[in-house]
Order: sequence, then structure tokens, then C-alpha cells
Amino acid sequence: MKAFGVTNNSSDSFVEFDKPKETPTGRDILVKIQGVSINPVDIATRKKISGELTEPKILGYDGYGIVEEIGADVQNFVPGDKVFFAGDYSRDGSYQEYELIDERIVAKAPSDTSIERSVAMPLVTLTASELLFEKLHINSIADNRDKTILIINGAGGVGSIAIQLAHLAGLRVIATASTPEKVQWVKDLDADLVVNHHHDLVKQINDLGIENVDYILGLSDNDPHWKEIVQLIKPFGIFATITNLRDSQIMDLKQKSVDFAWEWMFTKSMYKLDSMSTQGAYLEKLADGLDNGMIRSTVTRVFNGFNLENIKKATALVEAGHMMGKVVIKA
Repeated sequence: MKAFGVTNNSSDSFVEFDKPKETPTGRDILVKIQGVSINPVDIATRKKISGELTEPKILGYDGYGIVEEIGADVQNFVPGDKVFFAGDYSRDGSYQEYELIDERIVAKAPSDTSIERSVAMPLVTLTASELLFEKLHINSIADNRDKTILIINGAGGVGSIAIQLAHLAGLRVIATASTPEKVQWVKDLDADLVVNHHHDLVKQINDLGIENVDYILGLSDNDPHWKEIVQLIKPFGIFATITNLRDSQIMDLKQKSVDFAWEWMFTKSMYKLDSMSTQGAYLEKLADGLDNGMIRSTVTRVFNGFNLENIKKATALVEAGHMMGKVVIKA
């Protein structure tokens, strides 16, 4: 079968190659891929490669397709089901014609939503869901009108769905955006207030009549905003991030007794935790939300044709670091 991979840390090393089609066992299903989306983790993973690989590494951590075969212990799917998922970092990704995936981190795809609108969403939705409901401990059915969240990098992939989920949970949402187009984007996604992360966040938020916020999500480089984060977070608030803390010091949060949490959505599947089934459940809710209009897909660019040229072009767009929303490749 056809597959695409990299042989070193350069985007120029993408190659197309043949790979044997695998047979599912246990709780694995074999999915014929019909669409993928590109995520920053694809670029980060490639850049970590040291030297030249003897076999190409298959990236891709969003997939949509049709179940072709199932393992003997599969409970929730049958051949012919349309599914979507974010994948398992410890296995080959979705840049291939067929992918093996554990059924517990898969859900049936939305029935009334297109491939491109659906496949843009799994990884970012799982990340945002775990951030909000597991790391920030937000109760989505409680009355959260007195709670405020600051989402730094609101127009990015994770930020775009985190805004929506936080709004649906009833929080007052402040998102950062730096251009008129991105400001409108986050407003359309139901951000209540918007501030520019290229300017003083403390002054802007204080000028809105808000001294501190209950929660902060760091979805871009935290170091340039660290002093602002420390000043803006409420005592006993929670700060969670998906990115780095190269120079910032967690000890700065001690006097406010602020909780700190990392989020990496591959942890559950990488360590085969019982909780990995929560990801399938989150995706089921996502499918319903897309179909009933409660969740808006954040796809902004679609390439038609699952080929080497489009993978390179889509990767270059994401790697440039200026994307709003998500980039998708449809087979």
C-alpha cells in the first residue's frame, strides 16, 4: 500500500513508499484513509529526528476513513463504518493508505458533516477537552457564569475549539488575536472579549474591568507572556499549557497557590491507560456537535488529493506559523 514519510528532520525529506498492508488483531481496526489534517505536532516530531532514518517515519495525527477490517476483540465497529480519530503517537500516523488504530480512541464520524470539516477536528478537540475538563477541572454542566478564562493564541487550532467548548460550558472567554481577520475569527467562535497578544495583556484586560482570571490556557510560546500570566491568574487559579517553558519558572506561581498542568493528548494511548476510552467518548460528542451545529469546524484550507505534493504544501503552511484554523488533505 502507499505511504508517505520523512527520512530526516527536513520537510524536503518527505517520500512516497510502499508498505505492507497490516492485519488488525485484538481491539485494533484497519481504516482506509479518506482524509487527514496537518498539526504542529507533525512538524515538531519531524524536527526532533536526529540524522538519517533507515525507514521513513509516517506522521499524521488526524484521520478519517472507512473501517476495512477489525480485530477479534473489537466491540464498537464493523467493516464499512465511517470513523475519525487523532491516533497514537507511538504508532505510524495517518499519512498512509491504511492505518491500524485502537478502537477505544476512535468514534463514528459525523453523519451530516463533510470529510474535510470532520477530519480537521479530532486532535484539537481532544486536546481542548482534556485541557478544560480534566486539567482545569471545569464542570461543563455547572453554572460557570462567574468564571473567566484567558486563551492565549485563540485563533490557532486548539484555541479555536477551546473557545467554543469554554463558551458552551458557560464561561466568560477572553481570547488573544493579533490581526483584524483573526479578531473576527475568534469573535465568530463565541469569544466574549478579544485582546492582542502583541501588546500588554495585563493593561488590556484590566482596561476591560477585569483584574484577574480563573483560568489561563497557554497555547503558544509561554515565555514572552510569563510575567503577564503570573500577574493575571487569580490566587488558587489554574494555568495549563501544551507548549514549552524554556525560561519561565513555575515557582513564580507559588505565592498564589496556582495549580499547573501539562497537556499532551497522546499520553493515554502511549501508556495504554484505561482512560484512553475517554477519547472515543469525546469524539462521539464532537460528532454530535458538528452535526447539530453546536460545534463549528475550524478548517480553513483544503487540498484535494492525498499525494506527496499536497502533503508538502500543507506542511509548509502549518510550519510557517501563521495559520488560522486547520489545514486538511482530502483523498
